[in-house]
Amino acid sequence: MINLFEVEETNKMIEEEQLDVRTITLGISLLDCMDSDPGRLNERIYNKILTLGKDLVKTGEDISKDYGIPIVNKRVSVTPVSIVGSAACRTPEDFVSIARTLDRAAKDIGINFLGGYSAIVNKGMTKAERLLIESIPQAMKETELVCSSVNVGSTKTGINMDAVRLLGNIIKETAELTKDADSIGCAKLVVFCNAPDDNPFMAGAFHGVTEGDAVINVGVSGPGVVRHALTMVRGESFEVLCETIKKTAFKITRVGQLVAQEASRRLGIPFGIIDLSLAPTPAVGDSVADILTEMGLEMAGAPGTTAALAILNDQVKKGGIMASSYVGGLSGAFIPVSEDQGMIDAAKAGALTLEKLEAMTCVCSVGLDMIAIPGNTSAATISGIIADEAAIGMINQKTTAVRVIPVIGKGVGESAVFGGLLGHAPIMQVNGFSCEGFINRKGRIPAPIHSFKN
Repeated sequence: MINLFEVEETNKMIEEEQLDVRTITLGISLLDCMDSDPGRLNERIYNKILTLGKDLVKTGEDISKDYGIPIVNKRVSVTPVSIVGSAACRTPEDFVSIARTLDRAAKDIGINFLGGYSAIVNKGMTKAERLLIESIPQAMKETELVCSSVNVGSTKTGINMDAVRLLGNIIKETAELTKDADSIGCAKLVVFCNAPDDNPFMAGAFHGVTEGDAVINVGVSGPGVVRHALTMVRGESFEVLCETIKKTAFKITRVGQLVAQEASRRLGIPFGIIDLSLAPTPAVGDSVADILTEMGLEMAGAPGTTAALAILNDQVKKGGIMASSYVGGLSGAFIPVSEDQGMIDAAKAGALTLEKLEAMTCVCSVGLDMIAIPGNTSAATISGIIADEAAIGMINQKTTAVRVIPVIGKGVGESAVFGGLLGHAPIMQVNGFSCEGFINRKGRIPAPIHSFKN
């Protein structure tokens, strides 16, 4: 039974501490849309997304109105397009035509983003997967709402370094084609290791082939709620600190569970998972970095930051997993620089470097996220950053990702502006020593010894 105190507490979280449900994401399988004719394929894709997604935005708005819970985004994820288009697409332009169809469908149903312009190339690339990857720069230029992801490795298979090398060039080309908007195309492209099939967050969301025909996944948020709770226990022991985060995460997740179940009921689509990730925004007070400073750091990036983030990530999962039977996606704490005002301030102050962010990714939810780097950074260096992050994920059996934005025409000390939830970011210094000889080796990095568990 929910008592009056709990109702008042939740209202306060929403009104004063910026609690929200970050996204309701409708996953849609496009496997039954496959066709050898590009025209029919695009028609089937468009029709299926409109049929299943036409009521998504209205349902989210109605739930928000009925329960007083802000639902920031309504999104769609689809089956990796490299699979869906494998029979019909013979050129990169064929895949770009699918991206345009996805963008048109997304706009027509009124969602914020659509994910799944993706390829899974852990061990090797099919012809279709290579064509999709080669099409990404043009697809990101020509679309507004379509997001792309490529999974280049896993703990079970190792890292496909041929794909890593290729993606360094793809990211540079995407940056060049969208340079008039601070290379924003790269903000819609993420490279994964151990990508989950049920992630509701962009840009990495796709509807995995192990999923059903359609599913509702919900991503909760609430950095401001956690930070406010920690103001009540300043100077207390680590035990009290951890208990406070855990209990707060439980309350946040219960709100997400309510929204997920209600969206599932109203849309007549099965509920999939709750993603527990604390997702910040550029708004003041909605920052993961501010949680870290409330834990006792002068600024994010100071010694102790990785330990503090490890505590936060672990306790969020412990609290959240008690609040929902179906937890999945990424689940933890995001550290995107451009989308977190505290991270932006720390980077500008020199407290937070690319190397420190990489260390933090060993214990956080994802990886190097929404980081602006100089536009003259080489493709090989970008590939090296991807390889480092993928290695962290592979060895530690966790999801890691890279979403870096080489901002063409800008250098360290300048800023890139992306707008909306994508925010703005200072251009961060990148290690100038070359890794080209390493990246140009062909093949893949073998899976670690602990991957062999059959």
